[in-house]
Amino acid sequence: MKEFIEGLPKVELHLHIEGTLEPEMMFALAERNQVELPYASVEEVRQAYNFSNLQSFLDIYYAGANVLQTEQDFYDLAWAYFSKTHAQNVRHAEIFFDPQTHTGRGIPFATVITGLHRAQLDAQEKLGLSSAIIMCFLRHLSPEAALKTLAEAQLFKDWIVGVGLDSSEKGRPPALFEEVYKQARAQGYLSVAHAGEEGPAEYVWEALDLLGTQRIDHGVRSMDDPKLIRYLIEHQVPLTVCPLSNIKLCVFPSMKDHNIKDMLKMGLCVTINSDDPAYFGGYMNENFIAAQNDLGMTRDDLRQICANSIAASFLDETRKQALQKELDAYVA
Repeated sequence: MKEFIEGLPKVELHLHIEGTLEPEMMFALAERNQVELPYASVEEVRQAYNFSNLQSFLDIYYAGANVLQTEQDFYDLAWAYFSKTHAQNVRHAEIFFDPQTHTGRGIPFATVITGLHRAQLDAQEKLGLSSAIIMCFLRHLSPEAALKTLAEAQLFKDWIVGVGLDSSEKGRPPALFEEVYKQARAQGYLSVAHAGEEGPAEYVWEALDLLGTQRIDHGVRSMDDPKLIRYLIEHQVPLTVCPLSNIKLCVFPSMKDHNIKDMLKMGLCVTINSDDPAYFGGYMNENFIAAQNDLGMTRDDLRQICANSIAASFLDETRKQALQKELDAYVA
């Protein structure tokens, strides 16, 4: 089954590019940019990756991002991800980035997006790996700060397919960001939002009803609300689930307790993704393998998850059909 998973053509829909910063690159960039790290070695960084909840992860995540200073740094970060994920047979990736993490420490928006965009172009040309960029607003910051970020993005709108909402979920309901999403949709952006990871099922409703999101990132708490489940099934709202992340952040006690297979069997449009793979112990293959091992997923389950990811992507119909044809041929 491991070999079957490794060969599956995949689409990734929930990936934070800052979360692909491996400890080795963190140290290399720290040296290049003369940034002092609070860790003495790569091993010490890895030992710090024992998180008790989302916030304990975010504290390290934001500290690590300090090493990203130049356009080349952001290019190198994205190129390393594209190279690794291409080797795992990912055909298309829709990538989150957090401009406020960088502009808040004096890095220009243009520096961040230009580095990422250059890597995208090279990944398409050299690897045949297509991608799209989704700009996320940090929900622990104010809605006014999100509006400012939306304005900053205007010059680069053609490079950004959609907007998202991430960071600390508890106590920061999607409703706070209704206005910035309204403006973003009016400007032509697609929209997604993190909801129902640590926050309640009610946040999923808010993301759908108030933010007008096309996808829900995580969404595993949706199972607490039968009415919501019926809605998600009826409308085939995609849930971009991240199994290893959910275990690492103690959303579930173990992979055997994860609800992704139950959701799949109920007819929900669930997908598998890696979230912040450098911090959570695995990219796409590792997430698929972990879920399959502990939940007993069949080949048909895995095929359906891959098909869901293709359908849930922001690709045009021609490209979706080509990827689905490739998936069908592989499984056959």
